[in-house]
Amino acid sequence: MPKGYWIGRVEVFDTQAYKAYQAANAAPFKKYGARFLVRAGRFETPEGESRSRNVVIEFPSYQAAVDCWHSPEYQAAIALRRDVSVIDLILIEGYEGAQPGD
Repeated sequence: MPKGYWIGRVEVFDTQAYKAYQAANAAPFKKYGARFLVRAGRFETPEGESRSRNVVIEFPSYQAAVDCWHSPEYQAAIALRRDVSVIDLILIEGYEGAQPGD
């Protein structure tokens, strides 16, 4: 079964208030098996547009990624970040097919 991922681009306007969102998302992330692969590290944007923060979160399955987003716990966390940030977020199923050179 392919893993699921959240890929997000985030612009935070109030870093202090955003900390409340980060604290609130910990419980649903743990419940649904989330694991950060990328969390606001160094980056370049050789093409297209970007925001100041990027995140990639891995889940054990696509369904877990979807269920986490729709969970009441995560929806409550969203309410804490809505006024202090803007985000582009996609939920996507991982790929388990052939790789280059296979």
